Amino acid sequence: MAENKQIQLVTFQLGEELYGVDIMDVKEIVKVCAVRPIPNAPYYVEGIFNLRSEIIPVINLHKRFQIKKLEQTDEESEFEGGFIILNIDDNKIGIIIDKIARVVAINTDEIKAPPQMISGIGTEYISGVIRQESRYLIMLDIRRLFNASELSRIINPDGSDEE
Repeated sequence: MAENKQIQLVTFQLGEELYGVDIMDVKEIVKVCAVRPIPNAPYYVEGIFNLRSEIIPVINLHKRFQIKKLEQTDEESEFEGGFIILNIDDNKIGIIIDKIARVVAINTDEIKAPPQMISGIGTEYISGVIRQESRYLIMLDIRRLFNASELSRIINPDGSDEE
């Protein structure tokens, strides 16, 4: 039963590395918006923003994993990052990206187990690594990025339902 399945990944750059998340977990990709800070949030929570009357918390994975931001030239400034809106267990969370790449189809047999440490991100957050030409594509496991208590602190940092 060597069935060769394919999955689609939305790929993006964080620092010098290329990352991917399952397209089924991505709600949408948006340009950089004004983010309002929220008090008492974890250090890696940038704040919240309003997306079509829905309040979305924004996570800074650079801070979470000590990743240096990608240096961009003037010609690349139009590609400045944005947010990928993820749907994690019916909660929408935005993650800041340096640069969107593209959607790629990956054969599941190309996915290898991750090495012990990649650019500050521990293997518990990585579901696999795919070799692509001269670099690696790192598949993030978005459900492991935030445990249940972190998710509730991010979604509702002050313990209330009010803004």
